[in-house]
Amino acid sequence: MKHFLSKIIPQSLKNQYHLMQAVIACMCFGFPAYDFQHHPIDKTRKKMQVIGVTGTNGKTTTTQLIARILERAGKKVAIASTINFQIGEKKWVNASKLTTLSAWELQKFLREAVRTGCEYAVIETSSHALDQHRVWGISYAIAVMTNVTREHLDYHKTMSAYRFAKSRLFRSAKRAVINLDMENPDYFRVREEKQTLFYSTKDPNAHLFAEHIELDFKGTDFTVDEEHFHLHLPGLFNIENALAALGVAQLLDIDFSLAREALESIAGVPGRMELVPNEKKADIIIDYAVTPDAFEKLYASILPLKIPGTKIIHVFGACGERDRGKRPKMGEIASSYADIIILTNEDPYHEDAQQIIDDIEKGVTKKKDKDYFRIFDRREAIHKALALAEIGDIVLVTGKGAEKTMAIGDRRIPWDERQVIEEELANLG
Repeated sequence: MKHFLSKIIPQSLKNQYHLMQAVIACMCFGFPAYDFQHHPIDKTRKKMQVIGVTGTNGKTTTTQLIARILERAGKKVAIASTINFQIGEKKWVNASKLTTLSAWELQKFLREAVRTGCEYAVIETSSHALDQHRVWGISYAIAVMTNVTREHLDYHKTMSAYRFAKSRLFRSAKRAVINLDMENPDYFRVREEKQTLFYSTKDPNAHLFAEHIELDFKGTDFTVDEEHFHLHLPGLFNIENALAALGVAQLLDIDFSLAREALESIAGVPGRMELVPNEKKADIIIDYAVTPDAFEKLYASILPLKIPGTKIIHVFGACGERDRGKRPKMGEIASSYADIIILTNEDPYHEDAQQIIDDIEKGVTKKKDKDYFRIFDRREAIHKALALAEIGDIVLVTGKGAEKTMAIGDRRIPWDERQVIEEELANLG
């Protein structure tokens, strides 16, 4: 019934409910993330500085990188991200499957962060949350944009509406860090002059430009302003994420040497280009990639590292009740680069799970049961991929990342991608 009502109630009406909830939550929890410093109500109240990270891809990793830099600089930090929450030393998994919490839960989280003395809160801020006013009452000191590519058109309907929703964050933020390599980056520039930093891996005129780039499965190396950086995170897109974090550091006057130490100390981000050690001597990679752009970036990162004569085996599906138009595009991209594709089930919610695979299949150009397999059970699909893998092969398992459940209707079935892979590796003997 709840699902049915959600479908028939206009989004505009639901957004008014979210706004009312946000206003009440702010009042109940004392506006924990509102800047009163320039407000006549109370100029004596000192609050945390909030850093909001938005974008189609890269939000979670960028959030983690920013937080680690702040901690290395001696700051007490709160994090609200797709994969985890943190308030100072206390950390726990995000089991909600929401990028940004409801207004009530978010204000409660921020109130606790203030109470425990956090100086900064780094919050993944989704286009849904911005459109639905869930972040009303939060004063963003810095807004970060990783990129905007096709996603969530089931909700926003058009790319222009999607961009506009994300731009709400930048219309209210004091300062911004923006990816210069994305389409129309100036659209998100904040109003105050000289308060926007642009970063790039392509344009040397950017405020932060990465050069002397070296890529490897075990990590990446690059320089910014003659400062050398090493990440234990593979992929060119992780250099972009690091640049975004460095932009925040620069706006906060954090020395790049401290930022370099922080970035180098990060062993990895769960479910984001996560390598799974194995005795097969294959490169088994878990990643959250759920969009055509994320697929393109993933393949752009791994293809230069592929050993001639080896295979790329890609296991993936698509989330239910989301943009159906992206599904065949994902199948087409995977067909262009992978040697073997295995389509499988992935968070169908209330949608027909077989129909989701049918939609992806429309873009697949490989021969069925030879270099393309359709295995509905995700565990069996992963087992098949691992059984086919040989020394030096690359096995990509995408779409779930570090999530701990699979959404089937109203149920949340326990699911841990890495654990399943490790169990199936053991079953192979």
